Order: sequence, then structure tokens, then C-alpha cells
Amino acid sequence: MILRPTLSLARREMVRFFRQPERVVGSLAQPLLMWALLGAGFAPSFRAPGMEQLSYIEYFYPGVLLMLMLFAGIFSTITLIEDRAQGLMQGVLASPAPRITIVLGKVTGGIGVALFQAVPLLLAAPFIGITLTASGVIWILFGFLVACLGFTALGFLIAWNMESTSGFHAIMSVFLMPMWMLSGALFPLDPSTGWLWTLMIVNPVTHALTLIRAPLYQAPGVFLTDPHYWTALTIAAAWAGLCLLLALWRVNRLERGAPPPPR
Repeated sequence: MILRPTLSLARREMVRFFRQPERVVGSLAQPLLMWALLGAGFAPSFRAPGMEQLSYIEYFYPGVLLMLMLFAGIFSTITLIEDRAQGLMQGVLASPAPRITIVLGKVTGGIGVALFQAVPLLLAAPFIGITLTASGVIWILFGFLVACLGFTALGFLIAWNMESTSGFHAIMSVFLMPMWMLSGALFPLDPSTGWLWTLMIVNPVTHALTLIRAPLYQAPGVFLTDPHYWTALTIAAAWAGLCLLLALWRVNRLERGAPPPPR
């Protein structure tokens, strides 16, 4: 009863993505342009303690992968507003399918779109000096899964009560993007920055980035024995799980007589 409608909604997200060429190009072009431009601009002055051997292009690479997860989560949930405006969401709510299939379908579709974009970008790793192993790729994909789950579920929570896509973009600009920027994607953690370092430490996206970055530079036998990795995994998984549970709770409130979402 849950699996079939969930897969149907997820498939619809994938089909919609491929039928919008401008969305495919935009979601891939923006992270790549930022990677190229920021990498070229900051490369001469990038000096991070303990990372002297890394170029900025190589340091920024995990952040670009994380940005793809962010955009996949955003665009897969912004369609929630469009579906409501077009009447599709009302039809889904009136169907016998459980309400949680809306959340699970959107999240699954967002993860599928994210993997389609991010996996090909992994092919660029050898060209910037990163050697990938089969086991490393598996752990990177696991990091993708946790990060995209968190972004998509959080985006769902925001989009569920939004009345317009312009309002959602405003929230994205002042909330979701800063979470990415303060994750260590643009610059490394530095305790000397004071309050900024504190924000980065409590930011769950910082720990999601660790799940992607660690397998790029270390063998699983190394980072799996590092307590910092397990701390990052615990925090990132808790963030993703909490956002998903809140999204499921928010949708299930309709079954207990709560007012429908605004049209």
C-alpha cells in the first residue's frame, strides 16, 4: 500500500527532472561554475593548516558534491508547491494512499536525482589527484544518501506550508545556502574564528560533509577507526532522521483533522 505510490511519486520526480533540460543544465552548471571560478580565484591564496598539499580546487571538490545534494533536495521539494497549485497534491491527499507516501516519494525522487548528478562528477576525481577505490565509492554514496535525505526532508518541511516558489527561494537564500557555506565547503574549520567556528560545529551539514570528504582521502580502514567520523555520522544521521520524522509528522497531521495546507 505504501511502496507502490511511493515509487510512483519518486518516478514522477525523475521524469519531471529529465523533461526539463534547463533544470538539468542549471543544477549541474552552477556547482561546476562555482568550482571552476572559486577554485581558480582562491587557489593562489589558499593556505590551510595541515592541508598545505591540497590545492583549493581539490579542497573545494567535496563541497561541490555536497552542493549538488543541496540543489537536488531543494528542487525536488519546490515541486511540492507547483503540484499544489496545479491540483495534483489535492488528488494525492484524497487518494487511499497513506499520507506518508508523499514524503517518502519526494525524498526518494530527490535522492535519485541527486545521485544522477553527483555520480558522474566522481569521474573528475582522478583528474585532480584523488584516487578512488570501490569501497571508497560505496562510502561516498552513503554520505550522499545521508546528506540528500537531510536536505530533502528539511526542504519538504519548508515547502509544505509555502504558498509561492518565490517565498521558498527566499528561505533558501537565507537558510539553506548559509548552512552549506558554513559547512566547511568553502573554507576549513578554524577555532580562531570564534563564533563562526561555533556555528560551523553545530551545523549538521558540516558533519554531512565529513561523510563525503573522509572516503575521498582515506581508506575505509582508516576513517572507520576515527572517532571524529563516527561523531559526524551520528550527528548527520540524527539530523536527517529528525527532519524526515518531522516531515512525516507534519503530513500525518492532516489525518487528525488539521487544516489542509494553503493553496
